Amino acid sequence: MTALRPERDSSPYGGEAAYGGADAFEGAGALGGAGAFEAAVERLADPLTDPLPGQQPTGRQEEWYDPEGYARDWYAGQDPAQPQPQPQPQPQPARQVQQPLQQSAPSYEETYARPFEEPVAVPYEEPVAAPYEESVVAPLPLDDETVALRIPEAPRIAGSATGVAGSAAGSGSLPAPGGRAARRKAARRHGRHGGAQEPQESQEPQESAEKAAEAPLSRMEARRAARARKPSAGVIVSRVVGEVFITTGVVMLLFVTYQLWWSNVRAHQQAGSAAHHLQQDWASGKRNPGTFAPGQGFAILHIPKLDVVAPIAEGTSKTKVLDRGMVGHYGEGATKTAMPDAKSGNFGLAGHRNTHGEPFRYINRLKPGDEIVVETQDDYYVYEMTSILPVTSPSNTSVLDPIPKGSTFTKPGRYITLTTCTPEFTSKYRMIVWGKMVQDRPRSKGKPDALVD
Repeated sequence: MTALRPERDSSPYGGEAAYGGADAFEGAGALGGAGAFEAAVERLADPLTDPLPGQQPTGRQEEWYDPEGYARDWYAGQDPAQPQPQPQPQPQPARQVQQPLQQSAPSYEETYARPFEEPVAVPYEEPVAAPYEESVVAPLPLDDETVALRIPEAPRIAGSATGVAGSAAGSGSLPAPGGRAARRKAARRHGRHGGAQEPQESQEPQESAEKAAEAPLSRMEARRAARARKPSAGVIVSRVVGEVFITTGVVMLLFVTYQLWWSNVRAHQQAGSAAHHLQQDWASGKRNPGTFAPGQGFAILHIPKLDVVAPIAEGTSKTKVLDRGMVGHYGEGATKTAMPDAKSGNFGLAGHRNTHGEPFRYINRLKPGDEIVVETQDDYYVYEMTSILPVTSPSNTSVLDPIPKGSTFTKPGRYITLTTCTPEFTSKYRMIVWGKMVQDRPRSKGKPDALVD
């Protein structure tokens, strides 16, 4: 856009007269005269030696580099080629100005004041129009609201989903084209805060893959997929073996829990119930017949050192006597032994060392002199432990003889023999403990000292 300029005829400076008339461009003293250009070039000073502001110029620059003096001479009709006296700068009076909190730099007029301030006339030159060329820039669109010029939308790149303009509008670098409605649509499309959404092209492969997955398969493809999903024979065998192992492990764990814990709980309950009923019969005056059926209780065994109280039943049946937490009496067959009230003989007993109440588990801790008491309906029979046979064969029945072999007894007497399995949790061998009767105390006289303490 070109600024307004005054016409020659209507110029407030007087037209051609303001520029010196026609003679001003023809005389020798004018800029266009002969020799004026050479004289002007000779008067040029070296820019590197120009005086600083406030210093007096020297040399040829003093004669030429004075645009204001030159203009004044030209305006007065003098020949600028002739040297003219240079006016001396007049001293400026000191200005009393209150310094502000933040002092600003003085202006150019305050520092370098000139006495002549008339405008300098410049010769008029007709502007030359450039040849017309078709512009390659697209016209700027107008804003619907402000009717102001806007930056045109950048061209889209081939193959791009959103283009440069879309990405710039989404990132906030360029405004969206169009009015308020268009900008709102662009904001909703690219996010309220300018975040660009994922291009639609990136979603198209996913959608096509989902459609392909949902598409119905052919019969051959369905068969292949079914065979691929079907486990192989090795996988099936490994699964079966694993399930068998797991089941076996669970069963074994349950069995061990039953043997080591639940069988003892159950046997203690049964043995306690049997001893309670036996004591009730004795208290009620019910007489025993003298002979007892297999599994029938007739006495109670006390081992104070081991804190053992267990009923004694007839026979050594595992299911009827031993597994019920009771102690069995050898009263049948070749292993038949005497009763405790016999005047002479060996009273033989058997019991579990582990599980099912385990009444004989710690008989290996007995020492000579430890008391063993057998309580019946009429008497208390007190024995003292004499010797122990740690290991012997299960077929060694001579330990139950009236004079047991392997013991310290050498003549007939009233003895007691305790037998159990060894080592623990096995039945490979037998452990034997012997004792000798030291007291036959009727119940009418009260409990013996071994039970009182």
